[in-house]
Amino acid sequence: MKRPLALLAIALLLVFLFSALLGRYPAPGFLTFDRLASDDLAQRLLFNLRLPRLVTALLLGMTLSAAGMVFQLLFSNPLVEPGFLGVSQGAAFGAAFSIVLLGGSALVTQSSAALFALGGLFLSYLLARRLRYGGWVLRLVLAGIAVSAFFSAGLGLLKYLADPLTQLPEITFWLLGGLASLTWSKLLSILPAVLIGLTVLILYRWRLNILALDEQTAFSLGVAAGRERLLLIFAAVLPTAALISVSGMVGWVGLIIPHIARRLFRADARYSLPAAILLGGIFTMLCDDLARTLLAGEIPLGILTSLFGALIFIALLSLKPLRPH
Repeated sequence: MKRPLALLAIALLLVFLFSALLGRYPAPGFLTFDRLASDDLAQRLLFNLRLPRLVTALLLGMTLSAAGMVFQLLFSNPLVEPGFLGVSQGAAFGAAFSIVLLGGSALVTQSSAALFALGGLFLSYLLARRLRYGGWVLRLVLAGIAVSAFFSAGLGLLKYLADPLTQLPEITFWLLGGLASLTWSKLLSILPAVLIGLTVLILYRWRLNILALDEQTAFSLGVAAGRERLLLIFAAVLPTAALISVSGMVGWVGLIIPHIARRLFRADARYSLPAAILLGGIFTMLCDDLARTLLAGEIPLGILTSLFGALIFIALLSLKPLRPH
């Protein structure tokens, strides 16, 4: 298993280099090293525009894929994704709230989206504690559905109140997702949360195999399943909320990539989680390459990830199901 992971890591580095040199300056195609060494504008373009965007795309794919893998294992549901506990809809509501009522500056929108994303998780947790139906995992899922519906209704109301000429297009563009406005300052503002969350998930990946079991079995193995599940859920949601706050809504990455990783590395999270992280980074960087180079204008990243994610989903459904591990 270690050799395929090493090959994926090499592929990730090659895609990163490929993406850094790909663009539309000075002409559509690749930026040569000779041109880079002699052209001051090309150097500024690479280091001030492409690199922060590319690093953010890499972290976005890694985080969404890792969070998707964690949620699908913890909730024993292959159709959940990183934002289903009210996180994505909370972020969308927070961004729209900022645009309509708080002036819509970039910093305020980012902060509001992150705050409401974490608020969605907190509300889901509080509601799940008050429900009296089913086990803890089922209650958390049901609470997440209810909180997401609540934020969706609020988002619809804000879109209705928004100025159709200025605010509504801005909300719509944010909901489509994209990395066109990424700068080093935005990247550095979310980097601590992303690094902390990913580090916890990687260090605890071997525990996922136990926490994916039912409550009684995990308890018999001496695991404090409730506390550790909450830790992993928070570690997955924290970087997801931070990245969504700057990228907007980018769907399907956290849903599809974990399926591919499990098909390649089976269900053992010690290997499938790192594989999902690497595959997610590759997938998102390639989608962002198309977003910024396919046409003269910018294509929202969320459109491409949804398009290719849906195609991959159909392809996966056409394959034979995995045998039990």
